[in-house]
Amino acid sequence: MAALVRWAVRRQSDRMLDPSCGDGRFLALHGRSVGVEQDPASAVEASRRAPRADVHSEDFFSWALKTHERFDCAAGNPPFIRYQTFAGETRSRALRYCEMQGVTFTALTSSWAPFLVAAASLLKPGGRMAFVVPAEVGHAPYARPLLEFLARNFKKTQFVAVKEKIFPDLSEDVWLLYAEGYGSESSDFLLTPLERFTYRETPPRAGIRVPVEEWRAWHGRLRPFLLASDIRARYQAMTRDSETKRLGDLARVGIGYVTGANEFFHLRPSTAQDLGIPGECLRTTVRNGRALTGPAVTKANVKAWIAADQPVLLLRLDSTTPVPRSVRKYLDSAAGQDARQTYKCRNRKPWYVVPDVHVPDAFLTYMSGNGPALVSNPAHCVGTNSVHTVRMKNGTDLATLLNMWNGPLRELSCEIEGHPLGGGMLKIEPREACRIVLGHPAQWSLSDDEAVRQGLSTLRSWRHCDS
Repeated sequence: MAALVRWAVRRQSDRMLDPSCGDGRFLALHGRSVGVEQDPASAVEASRRAPRADVHSEDFFSWALKTHERFDCAAGNPPFIRYQTFAGETRSRALRYCEMQGVTFTALTSSWAPFLVAAASLLKPGGRMAFVVPAEVGHAPYARPLLEFLARNFKKTQFVAVKEKIFPDLSEDVWLLYAEGYGSESSDFLLTPLERFTYRETPPRAGIRVPVEEWRAWHGRLRPFLLASDIRARYQAMTRDSETKRLGDLARVGIGYVTGANEFFHLRPSTAQDLGIPGECLRTTVRNGRALTGPAVTKANVKAWIAADQPVLLLRLDSTTPVPRSVRKYLDSAAGQDARQTYKCRNRKPWYVVPDVHVPDAFLTYMSGNGPALVSNPAHCVGTNSVHTVRMKNGTDLATLLNMWNGPLRELSCEIEGHPLGGGMLKIEPREACRIVLGHPAQWSLSDDEAVRQGLSTLRSWRHCDS
């Protein structure tokens, strides 16, 4: 905290803003400070900790809209609230305010990104800001509008990427953001990777110059620039090889079905038998990635699930076939009455027909340690939205895909296209999965292979997955 404030404040007369001041730790480091904090108890503590500061106990975006004050600098640790809980009127105000600044965030935006845009908008010309930001700034698609804004509005923007956790008790990795010269623009970012953070009054001067145009070519991600330049160049050359394919060239990748009421629609074999549910109304399903333990989902796997009485039978009905009496009784039960009131169920007709139920050629895990697994589906199971479904296209057979899936190039591509979640986990969305690069190992030289393996080791170490 002290390092950020010391850099941002150049003169004792500087007025500093902390847009989410919490208990006032940043405010206490500089007397001429203004803090905004929505939580009343924290605002009281901030006033006690920093008695010379002006502390406003209200929503920051409402306050930003009405204040006429402009600041020499801003510093702080904005709230890391993911989109699932960054909701309601607060979220709406935040997104509206950012749109007024020319920044449109996606529906998946976490709270910290709008906080930075709004804080920057309150700076004087030439102003500076220094913030703790989640490492997601280097790879999350929702962060791209923020970086575009920084490039348009600051003369210099530097990201200090710190591999060793600054806050060991948190699963979230964090970087440091320094931006100065508000009112100007820049054609590049400076990325400074560090093994660990040590206090210094100014950020490191050394770093990797990342041209904005090149950053855009990497889908608006800074994370690939953690790789050595020769490895990035080798990877790009390999992706341009005529024999190289993207997963999306060979297959369609999507999410599985969404029931809206999993406990109701997924039955144990014993329950289905007791209820007298006919077999033609049931489909065996892969509930989550933990079920994908081998190279294939086989009939033996299904037999084991059934023997263990696991809830792997999806109640699969359609709107054109009469509903059997036993199923109608289950639909009209107390559990059925509760299920039909859930958001998904009450917004479809009929409520009990689960849409988008398909038998894919394979499944793809979307959250994993070493990377996603591609698992064939000879048992013809369906799958929930806890796994990705893979269906072949353009006449490609699954065996060809499985053969191309093996190898370090695909593994490195997963690291580049996916995004870390903290705790060593890697997540990959369907759109990201479609960009995964595939190639036959025989295409590459030993030096190509070694470069790819070095790159793979580097990116896995940055997300704390070294195995």
